[in-house]
Amino acid sequence: MRVAVTGAAGFIGGNMLRGLNAAGIDDIVAVDDLTDARKFPNLAGARIADYLDHRDFYDLLEEGRLGRFDAILHEGACSDTMEQDGRLMMELNYRCSRRLLDVCAETGARLLYASTAAVYGGGSRFAEEPENERPLNVYGYSKLLFDNVVRRRAAELATQVAGFRYFNVYGPGEAHKDRMASVAFHHVNQFRDQGRVALFGDYGGYGPGEHSRDFVHVDDLVRVKLWFLDHPEASGIFNLGTGRAQPFNDIARTVVNGIRARDQLPVLSLDDQVACGLVQYVEFPDALRGKYQSFTQADIGRLRAVGYDAPFMSVEEGVGAYVERLLDQ
Repeated sequence: MRVAVTGAAGFIGGNMLRGLNAAGIDDIVAVDDLTDARKFPNLAGARIADYLDHRDFYDLLEEGRLGRFDAILHEGACSDTMEQDGRLMMELNYRCSRRLLDVCAETGARLLYASTAAVYGGGSRFAEEPENERPLNVYGYSKLLFDNVVRRRAAELATQVAGFRYFNVYGPGEAHKDRMASVAFHHVNQFRDQGRVALFGDYGGYGPGEHSRDFVHVDDLVRVKLWFLDHPEASGIFNLGTGRAQPFNDIARTVVNGIRARDQLPVLSLDDQVACGLVQYVEFPDALRGKYQSFTQADIGRLRAVGYDAPFMSVEEGVGAYVERLLDQ
């Protein structure tokens, strides 16, 4: 199988490369922008056939100069939910995706692309239906606009096109993302540097640290995408989360106990961690008011209905393993 992976040096793209290699696929063209060279470790060690800068890739692909691909895994995007340059967002997240869809429709290549749970915005129901989609930022809008193109063209497409609305993904390979890295990553670094972790206090009817998200380990995400590569008959738009919301307090408790275990210290309850000052709450920032998803929980009924039946890791399982890996590094 010949595959192109956009965003290949990114967090999810780098993990996808290793997942493809583990599945015996190494005829891979990796596409990214290494202006920020901190991302290169996500490419290092992966078996790829070629690397292209994303500014060259799309033109060469449309001109037919790269040959035919069996599948394109489109992970490249600007995923900064606070980015206010709408022109940049629309070019990177919408227009590049349109170009790939056109090529795939013409050549028969399969397209597996990254969407986002940000399309649901402040809604309370997270099923893949238009009435639930109310993005709070231009990032979510840019992704939703492409989802809607896929919906409109679904009947005419003769090849697999599958979009995945990622919920809160965490795991190895995200260090270069700075403030956009996962809460688990930041908590490990906070505890190492300051001996505590910080969470938002009360906001939007949720108590301190009780804002809840659907946290999905990147290994689970990769398993889902590889399953779709093995099932070319499965097309559509799918939520990619665990189907289970857990509060940020669970992340903090798991991180603190994971680090304490390395020092052979006993497990503490959340209440005890708060009482000892190991978990602290800070005032909710004004910059996020009205733009923050206080609760997300993927409805994975459509994913299950298409045939994917593997379990997903809980926060305790996934974050626990991630903490151990970060500490080993």
